[in-house]
Formats: sequence, structure tokens, C-alpha cells
Amino acid sequence: MMDTLKQSLRMAIKSISGNKLRAFLTMLGIIIGVMALVILVSLVNGATSTVTDTISSLGTNLLTVTVSDDKGQPISLSDLAEFSETDGVGQTAAWQSESAVGKYGSNAETVQLYGTTAAYYNIQGLNMLLGRYIKSADVENASSICVINENAAQELIGYSDCIGEEISINGIKFKVVGVLEDNDDSLTAVFSSNSLAVYIPYTSLVRLSSSVSSKITSFYVSAEADGTTAETESAMYSILYERFAQDEDAFEIDTQDALEDTMSSVTSILAILLGGIAGISLIVGGIGIMNIMLVTVTERTREIGIRKAIGASRGVILQQFLLESVVLCMLGCAIGIFLSWGTLRIISVVVASLDLTFKMNGAVVLIAVLFCFIIGVGFGLYPANKAAKMKPIDALHYGG
Repeated sequence: MMDTLKQSLRMAIKSISGNKLRAFLTMLGIIIGVMALVILVSLVNGATSTVTDTISSLGTNLLTVTVSDDKGQPISLSDLAEFSETDGVGQTAAWQSESAVGKYGSNAETVQLYGTTAAYYNIQGLNMLLGRYIKSADVENASSICVINENAAQELIGYSDCIGEEISINGIKFKVVGVLEDNDDSLTAVFSSNSLAVYIPYTSLVRLSSSVSSKITSFYVSAEADGTTAETESAMYSILYERFAQDEDAFEIDTQDALEDTMSSVTSILAILLGGIAGISLIVGGIGIMNIMLVTVTERTREIGIRKAIGASRGVILQQFLLESVVLCMLGCAIGIFLSWGTLRIISVVVASLDLTFKMNGAVVLIAVLFCFIIGVGFGLYPANKAAKMKPIDALHYGG
């Protein structure tokens, strides 16, 4: 049995190597399908891992509150100060963000502009490189001061030690009073597509932007201590529930755990969707293999007749052509996995500055291998069976 299998495998490899160009073109669909499956799912998993790690690094004592209907009782900065005095509630910080044009001299860059308060610094775990952060007095006076991150200092001004310099934001001048370390572990860094960040007092953003109101609709809340997030969430729920006429749909309180769960759910669906698309391309590649195997069976009709005439059984013929199909699929799979590994390495080098690392997922590779084997067997069975069913006399008289 083993000798027959080895002989069939040798003949399959010889047949494939005898027409290398045809074999490669036949495998191309499988190669592309495997690359699509491995690369797309690995990219999604890598991005998801980076985001969830960043969210986890912030700790579990942060709540995000969003108000959708204030019921005629809008939240103000003074209200946030009162919330902070409630038992179980730590610090609170209003925030809004939008894209803006920052200018320094003749240099102009698109920046992400954040309007916030003094407490935002501690809540987000930011770190100063130079100078100071926004103070409560800056918010009260709507001061024309700003704090920028290191990347914004380098790209917009040209150097980090820029305390005292003035930059223009949408035509209004702001004095730089602080430079932040670039912090990829802050929540704003996770969802900001722009790495040039400028922070100004919340009241200054209200004055600057027509789209931002003094009515606060988004703010962060920190727990008084680690492990007390549930108590903080309960306290904030009670405050807002009473404030907004006992309408729990008027506001939403999200925890870090809920944010992680949402991210995982969304990315899992995305991975399945992309994997399904890649799976379809593998099936198309399998159809191509079945088509070329049918052509091969027709071309080798006389060979099949001779082998049957000298005693080759139906099972041996079936085995040989089925092995050819499987070998084609598995070779295409191996090439696809190798090219995927190389492509992911290149992508990781290109996006190294974003602290993103993309690695092949072992489970996805295993799925690709199993899927390719199934395709090889499934789409090779019909041509192999057609070859095995040929009658020796008909095959020997074939004139094709």
C-alpha cells in the first residue's frame, strides 16, 4: 500500500514539474487566496491587539459619559466640579476634539485640536516633556494658551524646546506653555488618526469653534481608587438619572471593559468577514485546479489506458490524480504562507513608528492548510474519478 502511494506521489510530482508554468498558473488562485486569508486576518488581529493593549494599559478606573438628550438641563463645567465632590467619584474632565489648521510662520499642518480641562492630564495619564499643562485658571479665563505634543512641536515648529512660541489655530494665536511626551497609551491616541495634537482650554475651544457648545455632552470620570469603578458608575448613574427626568436613554456610561468588549466584537466580525472573502477566493482557486485537472485527464487518456492494460487498478489511477490535485493545492498553500510571512514583515517595518506589529496567526495558518487540503481533495475528486472510470479499450483508442 505504501509503495503504491509513494509511486503515485512520485508520478504526481513528475507530472507537475513537467509543466511548471501551467502548474504555477494553476496554483496562483490558491496562492492569492491563502495570502488574502493570512494577511487580512493577521492585520485585523494585530491592530486589535494593539488597541486592546492600549485600552488595558489605561487601567479600569476610567468611565466615558456621553449625553444625548439633556432634557433642558445641560451640563456645565461647574456641574462637573460638583460631580467630583460626590462620594465614589474621582476627577471629571470635559472634552471635545476636531481637526484644525495649525500655523507657525509659513509652516501649516493639520492638527487634532482638543478642548479640555486641567483634570484631563491625570485622567489620561499624560506626561509633560517641557513646561506645564492647562490650569483651572486657564479654563476660567478662556486663555489663549496651548499644550502640544512632541510630534506637533517637531513637525509644526521644528523643535521641541518651543515654550513661549506662538502658533495660530484657525487664525487665532495661542501661546505654547507646555510640550507633552508622545503618549501612545492615552485613550485619545488610540482613536486619533492625527499624531499632531494640540490641547487648549475647553472654554477657548467653545470661543474658537462654532461646532462646540458650552453645553457639555462628553466627559471622562475617574474612580477614586482602583477597583471602585462599579461604585463610581453607580454614583454617576444616580446623578444623571435624576438630572435627566429618570430617562436612562438620555445618557450613556461606558467603562474600559465595555470598550474592550465592543472593540473585540467589532474586530471579530471584521476578521470573519475578511476571512470569508479570502475563503471565496480559495474556492475559486479550487475550481481552477479542477478545470486544469480535467484537461490533464483528457491529455493523458492514452497513458491511463496503457496503465490499466498492464494491470493498474481503478483505485491506483484515482489515487494518482487525486494526489496531483492535493499536491498542487498544498504547494500553492506553502508558497502563499511564505509570501504572507514576508509581506507581514515588510508591513511591520513600514508601520514601525506606529508601534504596530503584525504576526502570522498560527490558528489562521492551520485553517488555511486544512482548507487547502479539503479543496485539493474536493475539487480533485471529480477529475480523478473520471480518469479511474475510463475503460482501457476506450482509452487506448482515444484519438485526442
